[in-house]
Amino acid sequence: MYLHWHRRDLRGVDNRGLSRAVDRGPVVPVFVFDPVVLAHASPVRVASLLEALADLRAWYRERGSNLVIAHGEPSELLPALAASHDAAGVTWNEDYSGLARERDLAVTAALEDAGLEARTVHDRLLHEPGSITPNEGDHYSVFTYFWKKWRDREKDDPLEAPAAADLAGVEGESLPTAADLGFDEPDAGLESHGHVDDRGVDRDLPSATRDAAQSRLETFCADGIYRYADERDYPAAEATSRLSVHLKWGTLGVRETYAATEEAAASAGTADERESVREFQRQLAWREFYANVLAFNPETVTENFRAYDRGIEWRTDPEELEAWKRGETGYPIVDAGMRQLLAEGWVHNRVRMIVASFLTKDLLCDWRAGYDWYRETLADHDTANDVGGWQWAASTGTDAQPYFRIFNPTTQGERYDPDAAYIKRYVPELEGVPADAIHEWPALETGKRTMLAPDYPDPIVDHAERRELALETFERARGED
Repeated sequence: MYLHWHRRDLRGVDNRGLSRAVDRGPVVPVFVFDPVVLAHASPVRVASLLEALADLRAWYRERGSNLVIAHGEPSELLPALAASHDAAGVTWNEDYSGLARERDLAVTAALEDAGLEARTVHDRLLHEPGSITPNEGDHYSVFTYFWKKWRDREKDDPLEAPAAADLAGVEGESLPTAADLGFDEPDAGLESHGHVDDRGVDRDLPSATRDAAQSRLETFCADGIYRYADERDYPAAEATSRLSVHLKWGTLGVRETYAATEEAAASAGTADERESVREFQRQLAWREFYANVLAFNPETVTENFRAYDRGIEWRTDPEELEAWKRGETGYPIVDAGMRQLLAEGWVHNRVRMIVASFLTKDLLCDWRAGYDWYRETLADHDTANDVGGWQWAASTGTDAQPYFRIFNPTTQGERYDPDAAYIKRYVPELEGVPADAIHEWPALETGKRTMLAPDYPDPIVDHAERRELALETFERARGED
């Protein structure tokens, strides 16, 4: 008998840790609600987690097994669970944050003290941290160099699911509710934080089930992946995969995802379509690049990766930060993105860059405030990806946007949402306003704005003025008096 400890691998297919447990099985599947991890959770992510767990439990039940649910400190619970099932040890798939590694060390020590085996494997990435490095070792801090090696490295094939005979026939407790875990439902959580007003937010959070994951992957690889290179920056085009929530919770395996993209490349009708597939694979490499950076630099969750000669003089204004969170800045593309976040627990990648630049450069707000809000509201929140993205926008991270390259939100909206279709979808106050007026909104006279959309706010800052202030602030931080 062997235990497999599920964490961010909520699937039976293409699961290396689960497959390794089968070698010593039959397998008892376990999930532990860890209070230390829950302290960093949010209503949106708890809702997604519970949905994925319910789906995984049903998968095990169909095969005559069950998912054992436990609540508490894993280093105390797992040795006890192994003993109660007369299991020789525990497998799990590794994670790469500082918190995860501290937890894993504690669990390993506790298992070994109890005379039990701890067998860990790498599962979340195609190439584990430290396997793609510069010639002198360490890790890459520039993505381009990492990507060149990543794309040419051989990838493992996906793994089959264990047979029903490989799974132990165990009893499983009922799953807790969000309230049992100390969390509101997602809508109630927004209301309690004052982010649902008389305008309202129509929630449509992404499904976190295995069926939803497979359906999205199949649909994307049959169509959107061939348009990805040309259309991925246009949020109204719907040419992105929306697989991030499934890769976050592991309802899809990264090997099966990559294999599906390889099949799409083999079925491509043109060189441009094959190149488009490669462009999507490049995004999978970005995910692994940021995981490498976090694994080698766990302190970057709270500290800048890039050091400036002097501290950056962030000027966080609570009212401006609140307007950004609510999608009421008076910059239409920014507000559309922030309202999409509230409505769907997800934001289009181009728009993520725009709203992050606006917060860190136009509002000169510390990137950590933006990261904290993403952690609260994103269903696909991933520590490595979000820290990497926020520090890129703030010009403090690896391979970062130069401090002097500041996104103009008006230009970005006009370029990537020329018909304002995306903006109108999420900012209904502007639904009847011509696209050119929407893109000119910050430059319009107050009276014209009132006439066109009386319920939509005036811009809270002047972009040109704030751009100059940001440049001055970063130049001081660089020691350029």
